[in-house]
Amino acid sequence: VLRVGGLRFMIFVDDHAPAHVHAIGDGVAKVNLVGTDGNPWIVWSKGMALAEQRRALAAVSGAQAELLDKWKQIHG
Repeated sequence: VLRVGGLRFMIFVDDHAPAHVHAIGDGVAKVNLVGTDGNPWIVWSKGMALAEQRRALAAVSGAQAELLDKWKQIHG
């Protein structure tokens, strides 16, 4: 659903709540779109360097409204 700085962000059609994306670069990470403070947060990552995690989180933060809209389009 989004590509930013060498990262791909995906929403799977058969996935579950809460609203989240999967960030794929050199590693992978699951990023919830809305945390308790209203901001996205990384739930887990595997094989993703800290700098890449920061880039993924910044990209999701910058596109949060768009990604939430896409989640709603896919999952209702």
